[in-house]
Amino acid sequence: RLEVKAEYRPPMSCSSGRAPTSTSGKGRSLSLPHAVQAIAGGFAQWNARNQETKALWQQMDRTCTATTVSDALIQVRAIVSLGHLIWAYAYMRVLYDKNMELYYATLLAAPGELLPVVYTPTVGEACQKFGKLPLYPRGCYVNLTQRGNVLAVLQDYAKAHLQKGPDGMYLCDCIVFSDGGRILGLGDLGAWGMGIPIGKLDLYTVCAGVDPRRTMPVLLDIGCTDASGNTAKLEVRDHPLYTGLKQDREMVKSASGTRVNKCLHGEGSFAEEFMSACQQLFGKGCLLQFEDFNSNDAFPLLEAMREKYLCYNDDIQGTAAVTVAGILGGLRLRHPSVTDLVPLLRSERFLFHGAGSANVGAATLLVKAAGVDPSQIFMTNSRGLIWRNHFGEGGSYRNDEQKAFAIKGEPMTPHKDLVDVVRYVKPTVLIGAVGVSPNCFTKEVVTQLFSPSWLSKVGIPNAGDAVFAVPADQRPILFALSNPKTQAEITATNAYAWTKGNVIFGSGTSFDPVTVDGKVHAPGQVSEGN
Repeated sequence: RLEVKAEYRPPMSCSSGRAPTSTSGKGRSLSLPHAVQAIAGGFAQWNARNQETKALWQQMDRTCTATTVSDALIQVRAIVSLGHLIWAYAYMRVLYDKNMELYYATLLAAPGELLPVVYTPTVGEACQKFGKLPLYPRGCYVNLTQRGNVLAVLQDYAKAHLQKGPDGMYLCDCIVFSDGGRILGLGDLGAWGMGIPIGKLDLYTVCAGVDPRRTMPVLLDIGCTDASGNTAKLEVRDHPLYTGLKQDREMVKSASGTRVNKCLHGEGSFAEEFMSACQQLFGKGCLLQFEDFNSNDAFPLLEAMREKYLCYNDDIQGTAAVTVAGILGGLRLRHPSVTDLVPLLRSERFLFHGAGSANVGAATLLVKAAGVDPSQIFMTNSRGLIWRNHFGEGGSYRNDEQKAFAIKGEPMTPHKDLVDVVRYVKPTVLIGAVGVSPNCFTKEVVTQLFSPSWLSKVGIPNAGDAVFAVPADQRPILFALSNPKTQAEITATNAYAWTKGNVIFGSGTSFDPVTVDGKVHAPGQVSEGN
């Protein structure tokens, strides 16, 4: 059971100057990024040894002169007005380094403006460029060469950044940790993925009052694939400024036939050592949150650890909860007079495009918590609609989690292209969380959600043979959950314009309001903590 501590609220008037020792990282050695450990002088020397990084470090230091919330808001808004949020992200990071209290007071003064700066959609680009930006002390790095000594690494970070309670134990309520293996929809960014644990904990402080002085962002550095492992094909691992282990991940085939990171699984695994060390150092009440692990690792890790530790997988459980809540919100728009919406879920037909952690988690929650019949749920992977043969073995599924939502028997009609799948399934709810296929919800796909008579009614040319008649008083629900914005399955503009505003749309990252025929549509954000 997670014990909720007193709500954190920083003072609105904060003193100037560098952060105190508790946030400066002074004296750390073991918990630094692997490449930073190799040089004397820590973060300061790392930032100074490259001309470009040094110049950025100095520029941002001179830019960030705020000593009050009003000053900070003026400065960050001036940067945002230029239209590129990565600079605003860099400003906020140096503000944290100079004065943590002022940083959070500023976020709390304008969360609607600044959370998109410090987290999605900006954090994706920040992770892609994390080593090119100046490095700051926030964040504990535990690399694979430290196996057998993880407790000492955590102690190294705790000594520099955390306080002790009356019992002598370090005070830590929540740890968000990732291996950088699947950062948002951007792929493997390795140690540069630290921006995600940092950003997620910022959200918890601003939105839930979690005391940042009792939190810990962690990156488990277990290697990184080459440029082929990330969606933008960026040079990360082999970049001169990469801060992590410059080695590939050791991948093996699991018992279920999937490719997993060898060091994370089995008796005495690196993941087990880390979680055990956390519990030993911070107690059983410290929440350990998995973040942005590959699905093949995420599901078995959660299953293996959930009964041993107070742990939670945000991508599986958090996204599932918020997605189902979003669907219920959509049903509320359809049926405003109904007070019990859960039974309505059981009459919907769900198509999940993508079979990763987010969609499998949401589908599982619909079945287990809402009583939706699995026959009402359909799912795709890279092979198209997921199916299995009537004997239970063989089909297009890739793991046991996908198999649970495979239809029995391969369809006799085309079922690999998304348009054909929508035509076959006839969904009332279409949810995308593919990550690697931006704009895959084409106009033809979206209009398949409507009947020809409906399309005619709202003045949309019929794009293909839309065969499922959605009742006129029930708009289809369409969620594009992939983030950052560049990876979204559809933009808010296209979703509303192609349907004349007759779709209930939600997204995993924020989109601006869209005006169609004089009516303003504000897209809902369906993403945990975002």
